[in-house]
Amino acid sequence: MPKLKESERSTFREISSIILKLILCVVLIYFSNQPPLWYKTVPILAKLVYSVMIFFSVSLSVSILRYFVVNIYIRKNKLKSSVKDNFILGINQIVSVLNTVFFIVALMYFLGINPIKFITSITIVAAAIALLSKEYISNMINGLIIMFADKLSLGDHIKVGNEEGKIVDITLLNVILQNEDNDMVVIPNSVIFNSVIINQSKQNVKKLTVEFEVDVSKKFTAEFLEEQLAVVLKDYKGFVVEDGFSVKTIFVKKDLVHFKVQVILNHYDKLRERKLRKELYHIILQIIAK
Repeated sequence: MPKLKESERSTFREISSIILKLILCVVLIYFSNQPPLWYKTVPILAKLVYSVMIFFSVSLSVSILRYFVVNIYIRKNKLKSSVKDNFILGINQIVSVLNTVFFIVALMYFLGINPIKFITSITIVAAAIALLSKEYISNMINGLIIMFADKLSLGDHIKVGNEEGKIVDITLLNVILQNEDNDMVVIPNSVIFNSVIINQSKQNVKKLTVEFEVDVSKKFTAEFLEEQLAVVLKDYKGFVVEDGFSVKTIFVKKDLVHFKVQVILNHYDKLRERKLRKELYHIILQIIAK
């Protein structure tokens, strides 16, 4: 089976999982209704079978419901069957949470604990735990909002504060970026939710920016720097948008002038972008050194 991209899902794997759960549920139900003689002599085994049956029965129901919801969504929006967008990602995370909850419930039954009575008896403790894990819960809620919104998607190239890269995964707790150095940058959902984000993929253009400061005594102007740096772009025709290069003066301090070089690219090419950035820095250092 070919390796899937981060933006794809395997329908074969999903159907196989549902079939395996169905077979296991049928076996467990048959085993409970037609137990062998030795089965009655081991009480703990009956508890185990009952608990496992509860978990897989509910998990099977959730998986089937998820499969139909996802396929209805795909048909309605006329998407490929292998697509994995934010909506499907959000559904997957909800299913994971439900499976975890029902696993805990099944474990309680196995240990002889009534889940309803247990939850009722620890209401005050549960409230204290919720208060202590407020940030964790906030991250989960923010994660679901991000997943079901269309502002950020898998594969988008975004900038959050000083971090920039391609979104490779969105979880209930974090958004994971892959930056230009192939490092994985993990950003909490609460930070994403409360930060100013530049989504270059939604703009249909990719911007390369280089910022630097020069001693005010050099008396450089934006026009002069633009003329000097334009030489680098001669080898990047087709990659750089025509008239998509500029140098701006951002601010002037007592001893320094802060400049910003901006290049608009026709498409995303990590290797060429990295090479162009290095060449720009090289020329800038040469200009400053003169």
